[in-house]
Amino acid sequence: MQINNYFTILKKEFSGYNASAFMKDALAGITCTAVALPLALAFGVSSGADAASGLICAIIAGLVIGGLSGASYQISGPTGAMAAILLSLSATYGLQGVFAAGFLSGLLLLLFALFKVGKLVSFIPKPVITGFTSGIAIIIALGQVDNAFGTVSQGSSAIIKLGSYFTLGFHPVLSAVFYTVLCALIMILWPKKFNKVFPSSLLAIIVALIVQLIFNLDVATVGAIPRTLLPEERLMFSSLNPGYLVQFISPALSIALLGMIESLLCGASGGKMKGEKIDATQELYAQGIGNALIPFFGGIPATAAIARTSVAIKSGGVTRMVSIVHSIGLLLSMFLLSPFMAKIPLAALSGVLMVTAWRMNEWETIHVIFSKKLKTSIAQFLVTMIATVVFDLTTAILIGVGLSMLLFVLRASSDLTIEVEKATNDTCALFINGMLFFGNQDKITNVVNKLTSEGYRKFVFSLRGVSQIDHSGAEELGSILEEFKSRGMRVALCGLQPEVEKMLERVGVEYKEYKSPNHKEF
Repeated sequence: MQINNYFTILKKEFSGYNASAFMKDALAGITCTAVALPLALAFGVSSGADAASGLICAIIAGLVIGGLSGASYQISGPTGAMAAILLSLSATYGLQGVFAAGFLSGLLLLLFALFKVGKLVSFIPKPVITGFTSGIAIIIALGQVDNAFGTVSQGSSAIIKLGSYFTLGFHPVLSAVFYTVLCALIMILWPKKFNKVFPSSLLAIIVALIVQLIFNLDVATVGAIPRTLLPEERLMFSSLNPGYLVQFISPALSIALLGMIESLLCGASGGKMKGEKIDATQELYAQGIGNALIPFFGGIPATAAIARTSVAIKSGGVTRMVSIVHSIGLLLSMFLLSPFMAKIPLAALSGVLMVTAWRMNEWETIHVIFSKKLKTSIAQFLVTMIATVVFDLTTAILIGVGLSMLLFVLRASSDLTIEVEKATNDTCALFINGMLFFGNQDKITNVVNKLTSEGYRKFVFSLRGVSQIDHSGAEELGSILEEFKSRGMRVALCGLQPEVEKMLERVGVEYKEYKSPNHKEF
């Protein structure tokens, strides 16, 4: 049972746990709080909700998902990728729609865990994931234009909002632009070595807040943040009726898929840093339970966050207590700092998010893809990135994976080679190398037809270089054998790999194995 597995994980994780280990966790948790606070506020606003929803999400996710996680190092909360999906959802259905879809996504994640769907994430090609990440970064940046420039737009998606400026006009507000540029510059210029001690995003927000408190510029601010985990705007049990929830199945699927993909990729990345393998199924149970509960507290959906997880590991975190301490730190910030957080300019958060969006891109991987001119990877990256911006997560992933499969089939088809060695006037050997499947099965028939037209009547097919054969390929060989038999011609196979031999037998292909050039029957 999975619950027994969870307790086994905990027992191993906390074996020998002492005051020294707790101090490491506490310090790492405080560091994570400093990183998570400005991002929680920013992602709450950028999702179309409010700063409080982002903060509540981070608090509950840190406690529930972090406590139930399939690894000791995962830190969950609101993320840029999730905010990008929620932006159009909140524009269409409001906060209640976000809560309903978030609740359903939690149930879907529990189903994913039950059927161990998490294993499928490993089959998504790296260029597809990189393209998806870049697409999300573009959506985040486009979604911040209004707050960054103090402008007004209309529409349910970042692209539509951008297009609405042509009719509504684009009239930047200087005070908003000032805060956006100020925060962006602080994050860009702040030395990396200092960033480990004091996050540049937090510094940027603090500087912007001090400037606003002194000069009180005419600019939109975060607004009141309730000092409670049960705000008035949250999901109610009365909303849980099938007639209302059914309309949110599609966005809930996108949220659940993102939660699964981002959490397990984060787990794999963090696992390499810490030398610990994540339990994918347990992680999905944790994400499912957490996301099913968060809407009842007024929070937006959560997923594991790579930035915060890496901070937890690099800060010396030992166990999942880091996630819990970080949540307690955020909770204290809500009660102690809410009067100050309410006066943070939205443009300041936009500056932070735009730099964050830029840094989200996997620039090292993108550089390799384009500098090495990997055509297949370039196509996967660009198609997935564009599909993410134009459509939604589910469609983008399906298009990216579908394209990858198509390109693989085309590449594998072209990789099949057939070398012909003519022994006598009527006998020749065909040396076949590569995968033999539906995409290239006709190559053998075409070569054989050409050879028979030249007068050859005896053939040996060397399949030593064929590691895999599918049903179509096996049937094609069977058809050739049957046709040769009916025409009084001779053909034999040699060098069959175990998998190839097994498939031929399963399909019912009757073949003769060629033993040596002097075989009397040949």
